[in-house]
Amino acid sequence: MKFLKTSLLVLLLPLVAFTGAHKFYISVTNVDYSEKDKAVQIITRIFIDDMNAVLKERYGLEPKLGTEKETEMDREYLDKYLRTKFVVEINGKTTPYKFIGKKYDTDMLICYLEIPDVILKELKQIAVQNEILTDIYDEQQNVVHFKVNGKKKSFVLVKSDTKGMLNL
Repeated sequence: MKFLKTSLLVLLLPLVAFTGAHKFYISVTNVDYSEKDKAVQIITRIFIDDMNAVLKERYGLEPKLGTEKETEMDREYLDKYLRTKFVVEINGKTTPYKFIGKKYDTDMLICYLEIPDVILKELKQIAVQNEILTDIYDEQQNVVHFKVNGKKKSFVLVKSDTKGMLNL
């Protein structure tokens, strides 16, 4: 009987722990190379409420990302924040990316970024410095998954270690 109660607790605890407001701070980023488009394509997922909180803290806004009241200024400051906290290097050089767009999925902000005109045979190294939300959450973890030319590598980036690199 004790085993049954313990098993039930172990199964139900994770379900209860993640209901309501989230208590963990994480973003997930996928960095892929598209041979068809000859581009590095990046998708990053961040909790909307955390992004609104950091924009408020850094820029003194009352952002409404993910709501019907979202403004063009909210979108401009999102782009500005990403460009200061999310940096991509190709072959050791900081490389600008295009902010293709964004969408919302439940409580997540999904951003689409792209670096066009990247020739695969010239791509020797790709690195990401991801400091998103580390300025307001010490426990923020930014997971980065690289998948380029059959090579895969993942990193968990934290405030004290914000850079991950894939050598090809």
